[in-house]
Amino acid sequence: MVSATIDLLKKELPVEQTSLLLSQDIKTGLVLVDLVNGFCTVGAGNLAPVQHDKQISCMVQESVRLARLFCEKKWPVFAFLDTHHPDILEPPYPPHCIAGTDEARLVPCLCIIDLQWLENEANATLRRKDCIDGFLGSVDKDGSNLFVDWVNKNQIKAILVVGICTDICVLDFCLRNFRSPIHVAQDIDGALAHPQDLMHHIGLYMAKGRGARIVSEVSFAAE
Repeated sequence: MVSATIDLLKKELPVEQTSLLLSQDIKTGLVLVDLVNGFCTVGAGNLAPVQHDKQISCMVQESVRLARLFCEKKWPVFAFLDTHHPDILEPPYPPHCIAGTDEARLVPCLCIIDLQWLENEANATLRRKDCIDGFLGSVDKDGSNLFVDWVNKNQIKAILVVGICTDICVLDFCLRNFRSPIHVAQDIDGALAHPQDLMHHIGLYMAKGRGARIVSEVSFAAE
């Protein structure tokens, strides 16, 4: 029944997926959304997967691949890390990714995957956010916005987004309607508390409706 519903949804709300070739001709920035233990590592918290999830694993693998290639090329990377104060809840979700805990850290190990090296990369900017929308979470007390500063400093013309989850934090970020083209890598997961495949597709469809290009494959042009 669930499979039939998803098939019908994909038929009625098609999401065309294309490949993306990145080159030095267009300054592209990579945005990683919430690749933290609390969302990606089995048993790490209230919103973490309860068992191995192939879609999450594929998403992390692709994110690590892209992050390493961007860093090798010295291209800009911006990583959002969901992080919350223990006394400030985020309804309707249970407590998660509490500041100072392993939940709020970049995934240290998913199979043989390690992302914590990113913290020491000179071309990577990390931002802890205490809300769903990373753009709002980038606003500082003085009114400046770390993400906007990152875009301007690096003269970014296009943004490639990958992360978790498609219909919540990734989607909210894409709904910002940036002037720069946004590409959303499709290997992104749903979350524990809602139908993964269903909400993943809906999230991609809504992001596309706001101007994002959905890509199933990302490659780099020869230099």
